[in-house]
Parts: sequence; C-alpha cells; structure tokens
Amino acid sequence: MKKISVIGIGKLGLCFALTVEKAGYSVLGLDISPSYVKTINDKTFKSDEQGVEECLKKSSNFKATLSLKETIDFSNYLYVVVATPSLDDGRYDHSQVDELVESLKKIGKQKETKNLVICCTTMPGYCDIVNEELESFNYTVSYNPEFIAQGTILRDQAKPDMVLIGEVNKTVGDEIQRHYEDMTLNEPRVCRMSRKEAEICKISLNCFLTTKIAFANMIGDIALNSDCRPDIILKAIGSDSRVGNKYLGYGYGYGGPCFPRDNRALAIYSNDIGVEATISIASDESNRKHLKNQVSYYITNNEKETQIQFDYVTYKPESTMLVESQQLEFAVSLAKEGYSVVINERASVIEKLKGRYGDLFIYKERK
Repeated sequence: MKKISVIGIGKLGLCFALTVEKAGYSVLGLDISPSYVKTINDKTFKSDEQGVEECLKKSSNFKATLSLKETIDFSNYLYVVVATPSLDDGRYDHSQVDELVESLKKIGKQKETKNLVICCTTMPGYCDIVNEELESFNYTVSYNPEFIAQGTILRDQAKPDMVLIGEVNKTVGDEIQRHYEDMTLNEPRVCRMSRKEAEICKISLNCFLTTKIAFANMIGDIALNSDCRPDIILKAIGSDSRVGNKYLGYGYGYGGPCFPRDNRALAIYSNDIGVEATISIASDESNRKHLKNQVSYYITNNEKETQIQFDYVTYKPESTMLVESQQLEFAVSLAKEGYSVVINERASVIEKLKGRYGDLFIYKERK
C-alpha cells in the first residue's frame, strides 16, 4: 500500500489526510497536541467541517502521531499543512514552517531522499529558501497549495478545478501529480512550474477573483443608485465568454481567511521587487467603499423602525468563520446606526458574536 505523511492535521491537513486515505493510501498525520491525536485515533473527534466526522469514522488506514521522526520514516513524501497566518504588515507568518525546518535539521541527514511538499500559502521565494536549507540533509522541497473553501474542504479536495505544483524536479512533480490522479474524482487541469512561479500563481489567482468581485459590486452600486437592477446588468456582462458569470454577482464584499490577505500579500511582495500592484490596492479600497455604499443605501431607503434579519453573518453560509466577514461588518454598521438587527445563526457562531458584541444584536439560534 502506498504511503503518505501529513505534517499538520488541523482542519485543512486532516481533510487532506482523509481524502488521500480514501483514495487507498496509508496515511500518518502529525500533530503536537496529545489530546487531539487521541481523539483522532479514537475516532471521537468532533468537527464543524462538513463530512469530516463521517469520513474519519470510516477510515481504516489513517493514524495520528506526536512523533516527527515516525512521520519522516513512514513515507518519502511529507505534505506540510500548517498555518501561515498574516502578520501585521500583511506578509505571511512562516514561523511554523521555520520551526519544522529546524526540527528536521536536528534529526539529521536522511539516508533516503525525503520530499517535502509545502501546501500552505507562502510569500514568493520562501520555498526556494527552505530547499536551500534542507538540501544538505537530503530533502527536496516542492510547493503544492490548495484551493479550497471553509465548509466544503473535502468536496473541494476531491474535485478541484486545478492542481498547482511548484516542483523541485520532474520526477518529484510526476509523483505529486500521481497522488492527485489517485485522490481526485474528476480530471482537474494540472499546472506544473517552478516553486516561485507557483507561489506567485497561488496568490495572484485569488487576487484576480477579488478584482472581479469588487468590479461586480461597483457596477451593482452604480445600478442601484440609478434605480436599475444590478443582477440584470451583471448577468448580461457575464454572458460574454470573455468575462463569465462566476464571481460576478452583486452582494457583499469579499472576506474570509484567504481573499483579503492574499490581496495584501501580493501588493507587499510586488512593492518589495519594485512593482506597484495597483489593481490589488484598488480592489481593497473598492471593497471598503462598497460596504459604505451598502450601509448608506440601506439607511436612505429604510426607516429606523425596520428590523433586518441576517440568516448568516459568517464569511460564507457553510462556514463558521467570522474573519473579515463583510456580512458581519454590514450588520454591525446597521446596529450601530440604531436598527434592530436579528442574527439567525448556529450556536457556536452566536457564542462568538456574544463574546465580541454582547447585546448589540438580537440572536436566534438555528440548527
């Protein structure tokens, strides 16, 4: 049976491990929390991510461990799925990967070549640096970011539109591609390139989507304030094959754990190399102005006695994440203007909201 090691089995890493296991691999996942590893191995772990609990219970060839050495010895392909949150200046925080690199060095040079596949979002050029640091310890480093959305991770991993591989060499790239051929249920386009090219591609793709969303909302704001229908106009624009209707609907601005931060990171990287990412900067500004336009339009057209209900305030319906949610910002703005705002959300989300906003809203729990 083919083997894969996964370093970091948080929400995304666990889903990746389960998807690979389901494809017929034996998978060993590494985590630093003893209690978490126990719940994984006991199959008692509770998750708010769709399908994870069921998939974990059905798995027969997936095990979690606390031992990095065991994880290294288990397979020659080590997929790294740890968090790279954003720093205050907008760059990605690579500290968890850096700590892993130092731990790998301490364990020492490997007899067999070990292939590290970094799946987390990184600043362009970072994977080249890691490869240089680990080359003398008999490791290679490739880059393979995922394009998933919270709430639909398992589905997105099984049926991706594209697989992006920043390969150290053709042999390793071929093997990574084979892994995806085994684990995907569709036939996604596989795009192979250098590590740095793939790092730029990853954040650039998300930045293109933010630009499209910002454009659609700008046109929608223009339409509404002209007593016209945004959806009719945008549907017609999207009917042109050069444009397309995906991500061209009028609504809330972009938010969540990926789009805003990738936009900022691309602008910062561009500035570092002497290029101004004017479109990324403009998209962020347009996104902020769109929220103000939405609030202004609502206030102009609705009396203060009007009660408004939100069926979700997470950044997307399937998720429980509130990070940079434009729906939530809209709700907060209206509540602070004196409107009665009802939040119809899941218990876990309501708990977060109460901790942050207290009685600013009226809360209704939904299953």
